[in-house]
Amino acid sequence: MSELRFVRLGFGEDSVEYQEAWQKQREVHAARFEDTVPDTCLLLEHPPVYTAGRRTAENERPLDGTPVIDVDRGGKITWHGPGQLVGYPIQKLPRPVDVVAHVRRLEDALIRTAAEFGVETSRVEGRSGVWVLGDPVEERAALGGLSLDFDPRLRDEEFDPRMNGPEYAPSNAGQRREDRKLAAIGIRVAKGVTMHGFALNVNPDNTWFDRIVPCGIRDAG
Repeated sequence: MSELRFVRLGFGEDSVEYQEAWQKQREVHAARFEDTVPDTCLLLEHPPVYTAGRRTAENERPLDGTPVIDVDRGGKITWHGPGQLVGYPIQKLPRPVDVVAHVRRLEDALIRTAAEFGVETSRVEGRSGVWVLGDPVEERAALGGLSLDFDPRLRDEEFDPRMNGPEYAPSNAGQRREDRKLAAIGIRVAKGVTMHGFALNVNPDNTWFDRIVPCGIRDAG
């Protein structure tokens, strides 16, 4: 892959409407496919907006009819807005294309960035993104011979078995308090070139997430 160029599109009062940024992504994507620009990461902030990936279920959308923009990335519904750093890395991937490896590279970059600001983060088995792990809890007692804990690998339709290995924290089966998602990742790869990317929560108003099931995950923040 070529050296990554960073382009600041707008923050704060100059935040960029989602549809405008999406069109900019398409333009850079086409240029990257033609090799007329290097790998490029667009950095920006959006005004408040909900976007839904291709796998979003109806019951995960806002119940009050708040508008949602349906997009062509993977994943489910999320929110973008003030206090959130959004990055759209548009990169030509090496052949054969390995989407999971690309996601892991994004996670690595976000984990290192958080560490520079003194925030310890981790991957979580079966889930993309970057997480602040919940504090440990005392072992829960069994009831009638049955454990009160559950295993997300058996019940969570969002559990991705490709997201595993020694660099991942174990899935949270009740041994930790609620994990908190610091950064979400949702991408698309077309013609070997990536689109969409990550959203890093810096200082957002988290009440925006109350209207939806963020990323389709109900048991973590």
